[in-house]
Amino acid sequence: MSDNPQIRAILAYLEARETELGEQAGQLRASIEDLTTRLGELDAETENLRITRKTILNIPVPKPADDSPRPEAPDHPAYQQILAAFTDTGQPMRARDLCEALDLPILPKNTEGIRSKLKRLVTRGILTEPEPGLFAQPRT
Repeated sequence: MSDNPQIRAILAYLEARETELGEQAGQLRASIEDLTTRLGELDAETENLRITRKTILNIPVPKPADDSPRPEAPDHPAYQQILAAFTDTGQPMRARDLCEALDLPILPKNTEGIRSKLKRLVTRGILTEPEPGLFAQPRT
């Protein structure tokens, strides 16, 4: 080392400055590590959001319940008359009531024939039977 006090002062200043800069660089390196970690976390979260968006966009749209195919009524004219009577009254009916609406004599063969047709319409999903012997159009 030099005996010159000015050089010693310069060397002391350089050493102090070098230590100070080393400390600042260490702090910056620590900050960079923290920021790099945080950046990785943000990138991972962003990727998760992208995947979620893509998944949601690929979910098929459910079909509305209204699109279910309507059950087919038998082609026989008697079924068409029965359904027309239900449409005209808009009320639940029994086989006897339907015989009256169709101007059929109230005889066991007529009421049993109508009841049989009504049961067939229930099994096809065209009519409902909310209680035994009472038939109605399904509510929409």
